[in-house]
Amino acid sequence: MIEYIVPGNIDDRVLARAAKLLSEGGTVAMPTDTSWSVACSMNSREGIKRLKAISKERDERLFTLLCSDISQFGELCSLDNTRFRLIKRLSPGPYVFVLKTLLGTEKVLGLRRHEIGIRLPNYPVPLALIDALGCPLYGITAKRNMVAQRMDEDYSGDDELSEEDGHSPDESFYREETLFDGGWELEDIRGLDLILDPGEDRDRLFSTVLDLSSGEVQVLRQGAGPWPV
Repeated sequence: MIEYIVPGNIDDRVLARAAKLLSEGGTVAMPTDTSWSVACSMNSREGIKRLKAISKERDERLFTLLCSDISQFGELCSLDNTRFRLIKRLSPGPYVFVLKTLLGTEKVLGLRRHEIGIRLPNYPVPLALIDALGCPLYGITAKRNMVAQRMDEDYSGDDELSEEDGHSPDESFYREETLFDGGWELEDIRGLDLILDPGEDRDRLFSTVLDLSSGEVQVLRQGAGPWPV
């Protein structure tokens, strides 16, 4: 389940196996420039279903698209020059940008909302995996409550979401102690297929979430990325 890697020089065979697994509906955990993330291919309905089952989260606001190039942002979301300049200034880095989605993105991901978080991490592991896969990843921060949870095998992800019943996380959801240090700790996450592990502990950090979906920039979560800059 664990593949030990050198982040800046990942074995091509490992990347190929991981990309094949993702394309077939699998899930992979990997380090990013903040903490550990669990992800699937954005083009795999089975992968998205399994990711939601692992995370036990139905709230789409907790999931993020991970890209390897800023050009992918405009292929997935509505992006004008002002927003592009801000994103380019802060990327790659520990920032999630909430943007209006394009219709094609909503259909591929089966979204009920018209916004999504998207980011370009400043760490070679997710970037290499995205390039090997050929499309962005759909991911969520790995948290300790994913361990020792009963997997809901027949969860289909079809529950209706609304502003009222969609559960927004409270402050405890964003405490650093909910995050993992080393890759070996993620082995107890049931349903996870592969861990790409550099063999060293990661910092337990959250990204900064900036909502760019309306006129003014709104800070939804202050994390590792400074704001204002």
